[in-house]
Amino acid sequence: MKKIWLYSVRAYIQLGLFFYYKKIILKGKILVPKNQAVLFLGNHQNALLDALLIATKSGRTSYFLTRAGVFKNPMVSRLLKSLNMLPVYRVRDGWSTVTKNKSVFSNTVALLHNNEAIAIFPEGNHNLARRVRALSKGFTRIVIEHRSKHPEQVVNLIPVGLNYNAPKSMGSCVAIYFAKAIPSTNYNHLTDVDATNQIKADVFNIMSRLTTQIPEVNYDQVLEKLIALNVDFTNPEEVNQCIASNFENCITKIDTKSLIKSILKPVVYFVLFLPIIVWRQLIIPKIKEDEFLSTFRFAVCITLVPLWLLIVFVIGCLAVGVLSSILSLLIIIILLIAYNKA
Repeated sequence: MKKIWLYSVRAYIQLGLFFYYKKIILKGKILVPKNQAVLFLGNHQNALLDALLIATKSGRTSYFLTRAGVFKNPMVSRLLKSLNMLPVYRVRDGWSTVTKNKSVFSNTVALLHNNEAIAIFPEGNHNLARRVRALSKGFTRIVIEHRSKHPEQVVNLIPVGLNYNAPKSMGSCVAIYFAKAIPSTNYNHLTDVDATNQIKADVFNIMSRLTTQIPEVNYDQVLEKLIALNVDFTNPEEVNQCIASNFENCITKIDTKSLIKSILKPVVYFVLFLPIIVWRQLIIPKIKEDEFLSTFRFAVCITLVPLWLLIVFVIGCLAVGVLSSILSLLIIIILLIAYNKA
């Protein structure tokens, strides 16, 4: 029953992502092992959307280590756990709670021993900054504990790069890069301390190549220059070359203003006027962190928008008949796809 629930939710999320993004680019998915233990290690820019993209596009059914704070509500906790999300406790959650991580990590090791896939964001928190931040050592504890219990089993460490052209916007493009797996057995000859440091260094270096890496020094000025040059942030190799060349070797996108989008915009806004009003007037003012803007907008798109279209459809059935309402609904869906993909 749980598998049916997971597959159903994943299919619905995939459909939502299709409508939400103009284009989702996948690189290296073929490198992800199908029947071996996998530890996905991704950069964390865009809150829950990062996890949803890995969950639906990696080809594996994954468990996610998630900050414990979001599990406080019992109903939310049950929902998240049903979606294979496991709580991880941080110092800010209180010293007494950190000890709970021991059982969490032990459960994670057991899952890996059963050749499951685990996803972790080793930066420890989300941030819209276009660079890989310092990695915490929590994920290395899982690798070290696993090798102490199962030294002969390989855990495939797979760095993941998530690259958003416009992370706060709908109808933008995102690229997901999966690196070639690093076998955990590569570090079996090292002490725990040396293995921890080497794993962190290797994963950081690979993640830095899979994502745009703007140095912290003069970050705002460099980002402003890249935006002015209209670089393609879904191609981190090109963007990083641009930065390294001091903006002399840069490839820019052709900036095309979509006529179709301009024509359809008032129509789409008219059709979805109520969800848009709720989003702008009631939801946006309550969002305290920019990193959550896209997550909450996506939530509106997969909940309130379908509900509103269903209400419009029912009203149409009562007013003009079922066939006319079905035709109208199909036209609206086509318009929405055309608008977002333009």
